[in-house]
Amino acid sequence: MANAEITVTPVTDKAGLNAFIDLGYRLNRSDPNWVPPLRSEVVEMLTPGKNPFHDHARMQLFLAHRGGEVVGRISAHIDELALTQPAEQGMGPGTGNWGLFEASDEAVGRALIDAAEQWLRGQGMTRVLAPLSLSVWEEPGLLTKGHDHPPTVMMGHDNPAYQGWIEGDGYTPAKKLATYALDITQEFPPLIKRIVQSGERNERIRIRQVEVKHFDREARIICEILNDAWSDNWGFVPFTEAEIAHTGKKLKPLVREDLIMIAEYDGRPVAFMMTLPNLNEPLKAIGGKLFPFGWARLLWWLRKPKGETMRVPLMGVLKEYQSSRLASQLAFMMIEYIRRNANAHYGSTRGEIGWILDDNQGMVAIADAIESTINKEYTIYEKGL
Repeated sequence: MANAEITVTPVTDKAGLNAFIDLGYRLNRSDPNWVPPLRSEVVEMLTPGKNPFHDHARMQLFLAHRGGEVVGRISAHIDELALTQPAEQGMGPGTGNWGLFEASDEAVGRALIDAAEQWLRGQGMTRVLAPLSLSVWEEPGLLTKGHDHPPTVMMGHDNPAYQGWIEGDGYTPAKKLATYALDITQEFPPLIKRIVQSGERNERIRIRQVEVKHFDREARIICEILNDAWSDNWGFVPFTEAEIAHTGKKLKPLVREDLIMIAEYDGRPVAFMMTLPNLNEPLKAIGGKLFPFGWARLLWWLRKPKGETMRVPLMGVLKEYQSSRLASQLAFMMIEYIRRNANAHYGSTRGEIGWILDDNQGMVAIADAIESTINKEYTIYEKGL
């Protein structure tokens, strides 16, 4: 069978889409650290009209077959908004992407990548930045460090062999992203405590919890800060109005008022920090299946989430304050308040911050100051077409 001819074909119907989705579960089911996603979430991500990413993107899915069996998959896609970004920030004109990569062996992987590259060339692309599944806001990069423990919510997990296959196909690292783990049962170092206490004495600073009863307002505040704070970051693509609404709807079941903070300065929102309970813990327990009994376990957990880990997927400070001492002070205050709440109210013992770009000196300095350490590393690769 290994010597049988490999054929790669585009997905054109529902049966092909189902086979594309099924393969992820089949190839990863023996990996104890892979977390099965909810199938309904995967369908939504890949379906135009359900995921607003497709409103500004072109996408083609591919399946690899050998001897009549599906043995690999890949998505090739082009984000029209990414094409408008400055080239020095990572995206830019002529840059396409592939992602959702799964392959049974290296020969299959090479065939899939070649098919994705050919499709991107046909669409006028001159460069690949990959893997992105599907956008930089979802699961960017290939896991290249930290395969020995499961990912947290909204982070990916990959077969360790993929790194060699991708690099062997001429891809070189463009950027590394890291997540940082810390023990949230321990208080922060004395210096950080003094910085927090100083901020608490400053009448111009107010750190407040989000209010779920005003969810739409709070989501808009956070996304406006995010689009400004991240606009100069490598790989940045702005959130659209539709994506703001879609993301808010998806995250609302995970929102806990005491885990998301907005920092105000002179009454104006200038920074935020979002922390989410680690949904991957119950998802792993139910195997990604809501039926017959998974839905009950998941709903019970969502009512009162308890778990070892909390994740900080997003934080931001308006650009006008990023070079000031205020930025780090607000960050330390929000981290400390959330640390206390996560430990006291949810029984969490571990926090995970990130992802953080490896050259984001400000965030790396904050992660170091609270004595967190890198626990996972993701690599985004590039290649000329």
